Amino acid sequence: MPEAEKYLDLPLEEVIGDRFGRYSKYIIQERALPDAKDGLKPVQRRILYAMVKDNNTADKPFRKAAKTVGNVIGNYHPHGDSSVYEALVRMSQPWKIRHGLVQMQGNNGSIDGDPPAAMRYTEARISALAQEMLRDIGKETVEFIPNFDDTDEEPVVLPAYFPNLLVNGSTGISAGYATDIPPHNLGEVIDAAIHMLDQPDCTLEDLLTFIKGPDFPGGGTVQGTENLKQAYETGKGKVIVRGTANIETLRGGKEQIVITEIPYEVVKANLVKRMDEIRFDKKIDGIAEVRDDTDRTGLQIVVELKKEADAQSILHYLYKHTDLQVTYHLNMVAIADKAPQLMGLKPLLSAYIAHQKEVVINRSRYELDQATKRQHIVEGLMKAISVLDELIALIRQSNDKADAKQNITEAFGFTEVQAEAIVNLQLYRLTNTDIVTLEKEAEELAKTIERLNEILGSPKKLVQTIKKELKQMKKKYADDRRTVIEEKVEELKVDMQVMIPAEEVFVTVTRGGYVKRTSARSYSASIDERPGMKDTDDLLFFAEMNTTDTLLLFTSQGRYVYIPVHQLPDIRWKDDGQHVGNLATLAADDGIVRAIPVRSFDQDRYLMFFTKKGMAKRSVLSDYQAQRFSKALIALKIKEGDTLLDVALTEGSSEIFFATKQGYGLRFSESEISVVGQRAAGVKGIALKEKDEVVSAFPFPAENAESLFSVSHRGAVKKMKWDQFPSSSRAKRGLTMLRELKTNPHKLVAVNPVAINETLMIKTGDESIHPISTAGVRHYDRYQTGSYVIDTDTSGAVRAVWPYIDHERSTE
Repeated sequence: MPEAEKYLDLPLEEVIGDRFGRYSKYIIQERALPDAKDGLKPVQRRILYAMVKDNNTADKPFRKAAKTVGNVIGNYHPHGDSSVYEALVRMSQPWKIRHGLVQMQGNNGSIDGDPPAAMRYTEARISALAQEMLRDIGKETVEFIPNFDDTDEEPVVLPAYFPNLLVNGSTGISAGYATDIPPHNLGEVIDAAIHMLDQPDCTLEDLLTFIKGPDFPGGGTVQGTENLKQAYETGKGKVIVRGTANIETLRGGKEQIVITEIPYEVVKANLVKRMDEIRFDKKIDGIAEVRDDTDRTGLQIVVELKKEADAQSILHYLYKHTDLQVTYHLNMVAIADKAPQLMGLKPLLSAYIAHQKEVVINRSRYELDQATKRQHIVEGLMKAISVLDELIALIRQSNDKADAKQNITEAFGFTEVQAEAIVNLQLYRLTNTDIVTLEKEAEELAKTIERLNEILGSPKKLVQTIKKELKQMKKKYADDRRTVIEEKVEELKVDMQVMIPAEEVFVTVTRGGYVKRTSARSYSASIDERPGMKDTDDLLFFAEMNTTDTLLLFTSQGRYVYIPVHQLPDIRWKDDGQHVGNLATLAADDGIVRAIPVRSFDQDRYLMFFTKKGMAKRSVLSDYQAQRFSKALIALKIKEGDTLLDVALTEGSSEIFFATKQGYGLRFSESEISVVGQRAAGVKGIALKEKDEVVSAFPFPAENAESLFSVSHRGAVKKMKWDQFPSSSRAKRGLTMLRELKTNPHKLVAVNPVAINETLMIKTGDESIHPISTAGVRHYDRYQTGSYVIDTDTSGAVRAVWPYIDHERSTE
């Protein structure tokens, strides 16, 4: 019988955790993060090693990229060909890598994000600089390990005779770790490394006198040296990177913005598209055309401006709202001592210098061993030439090679190695003049052995050797800095009033919180139609406004949304608006109670706030001019259990009227409410009875309003004269405006100031809406009930009242 199968009964979380842990360790160490020593990820290292081993070097003709990819996959990297080819291509792209490690012939992509041609069409070879990464790899400079199928060996790291990690940077994402190391200038990094070799205890400030900051392949400007210093100290930080743009004046006085450099890793086509969208959507006025004039002579994006346009403000707007300026986050994580570490500038340089010392020591040991062996052989050859005739006679008498070696060893005292060299010597070498060459070689070997022993025996000599080689690298490969470093981050000042296209539009806000602006053309074409909204919704606000105006939306929870009119969604009159929650963050249970248009915040005007619990607050309008619009801001401090009822704009000389649910009305001067700050709670406006609440509050005399109009929950309506409520003081109970009934007493739902021919919309419990013309309602005394206009027995009690907004006429 076959042996019974064995099963392990393990909890799933243990199995998953163990497997994911192994996978994470692999992709951290063996895939996504670079090594601090040579700055390469495994796939990059394998590509370069395979190219050198295949003799695909910078001084040889190009070879098909597919051949390199095949070699890498077959011998060292058992993964998909696309991952290998993408890594190969990236190492050749001059806009992605500061000093190319691979040279490619054919389409290797573009800064516009175009993909490269397939690997069967492109050709590649290793660059001369990358060959310096692998120089002396055959001299036992680095450790080798078996490849994935044990048929070959591959290096753990490369010798790397220049600090590649800092020079070319790196980016990658693994499990739990990510890295973003910017590229730097080769000459500056080598200078810093040489300084650190001389003074290992130097400070970060010392190193920063050599390394000014990142040096991106596409140039640009880095702003914020203080942030940069922090990032170099901790390994983590952020700086501002902006493209290079100049304002040029053309004939006729027109100006244009010419962009010649863009930030690192920004896709140019997307940047141009975004700029053109700003022009097309009329986010700002003044851009006539956005054109990409890039050709083989260099990158160039031209933003043509209209006459009289404010070029500086438009440029600042582009910096602020496009990828012409980005925040680059430094997160310098690399593999050091077989583990990922967040490393500052000094630890990264220290890791490279330690690696170089190890490489040079290993190379020196290897070369010393080879020189010593050769010296021994040369000594044997020199001795052989001195007894040449006897030696030849002895060899001719021997039976074979082994016999000859034994005979000459016994006769002249040669070692096994020397005897082997002598019997393998070619006849033409047996000339009298050859002794001079051997003596010269022996002399050179003695000097070499002395030099190598000095390197191995003296740390000072070791440092001198590394410095000398670094200086040669700098002389041969360093170029000028491309990125400008600026100490301070420039504050972007954008004069939106200058750049917003001034246009008259129709703005609507619905009670459900949907907002939009509509062009005069769309409004005119649909003037007799109801604006687009849900059947259960109605207009809260409708007005003709200018795109340079501002709309303030106040919510029941005491917050407000600041929306410049030009930022309202431009939607046709017939279509539904966009919910205000898409423009600014609002709580789910919050809703709009009032929309207030503002043309200017400079005028001496006030905002009056009224809450259901009878609080009143007055603040200066200019306090509510905001700089950020992404979320709702605090309009006033609301006590628990209270909500904002209404907001009004006043000139400071009005009177205030409060009306409560139980039928009390109070009138007092606005001046009794002191002016307070934006976040204050206000003062008591009316003294409420227990279980009473405010249903309406407003300043008066209101524009065109001739009377007060009240509606009770039982459908009773009436008009009252203003003079029935003489002016009193705030925080009083007020005068009654309802007849007291013992059974089912009336409760006010709303009190509104109305004109003669105004229409009110009355909503009842069955969700039906009843329009009521105020012209047909007569005046009553404040203690009378009024007329019943709605049968609440069939339709349910009155729940809400609001003025009908006539969208067929402008409210100028």
